[in-house]
Order: sequence, then C-alpha cells, then structure tokens
Amino acid sequence: MHLKTVTMKWILWIVIYATTGAFSQQLLLPNESSVFSFKTMDGKTMMLAKDKTNKYLIYRFGTPDKIELEFPLKKKDSWKQFRYNFYLRGGGKQNAGLDVDNLRFTNKKTTYVVYAAYSAGEQGAEGEPDTEESYTVGIIIHQPGKEDVEITGNPETVVGSLKEFRTNGQVTIDWDAALEF
Repeated sequence: MHLKTVTMKWILWIVIYATTGAFSQQLLLPNESSVFSFKTMDGKTMMLAKDKTNKYLIYRFGTPDKIELEFPLKKKDSWKQFRYNFYLRGGGKQNAGLDVDNLRFTNKKTTYVVYAAYSAGEQGAEGEPDTEESYTVGIIIHQPGKEDVEITGNPETVVGSLKEFRTNGQVTIDWDAALEF
C-alpha cells in the first residue's frame, strides 16, 4: 500500500509540473507580433501586440508570470476599441520640436493612455543653457473622481513605435484630442 501511495504522489507531481507551462500567461503569443512595448521602472512590461494577420490588437500589462490587465478580453472588433492621437511640431531645438503619440482605451470606466513623447529640447534665452532632448514613455490611468496615476516606462527598453497608427488605418485617429489625456 505504501508503494502505491508513493507512486501516486510522483505521478501527481509529474502531471502538475508538466502542465504548469500550459497554463502560464504570456505577454506575446506565438501568433502575435509586438507593435510597441517597454518595461516600467519596477520591471513590469507594457505590451501592445497584434495578430500577425491583423485580426486583433491587444494590450497586456504585467510580467510573464502574471498579466495584470489584458484588453480587450474579446478580440473581435478590438481595433475599434482603441483611439490614437498625436502632435508633431518640427523645427528642432530652435522651435522646441515635439513628437507626441497617444493610444487610448477605456475599460470599465477607467481610461488608459499609452504614450511616447520626444522633445528636441529648447534653445535657452540669451546667456541661458539649452535644455536637452528627451524621450519619455509610460501609461496614464484616469479614473473619474480620482487623481490620475502615471506609470513611467524606461525609454531604453522600448521596442517598436506608436507611429504605426498614423497610417495603418486600423485604429481611429482622434483628431479632436491632440494632446488630451
């Protein structure tokens, strides 16, 4: 009887170990390609991915072990659930050039804005130093009646670009919301 109990325990452990990987969460599935991603300052990942045949667009946030938010849960018509806006001012430092991209979606009354912003810096006034160019990425979370929360991304970990949404025709461009969050 003792041998049977030990054997059953080993079989149970083998089954648990073998199936654990099947249930682990993934930030990027085999049928997907990354559109834009970055790591946050606390090591979590923001991933915008699309099906390789453009069937859907999906947002995932978390770690490979635990996805904290996936949107949308139903992938049908997912492209329509995102809105894109951008602002572009050329001219380099002489004109304080900017290039700002925002991708927005709303999930249960909470609005999420994934952003990427480049500043060419500014020329200082006479006798003042110029400001340096900068690149920032992150997520702004807006809940009605609460203060906005900003999750800062590490720009050195960026893969891809939000600029794809300017021309891909899949996501609606919200021309009236140029720099609104």
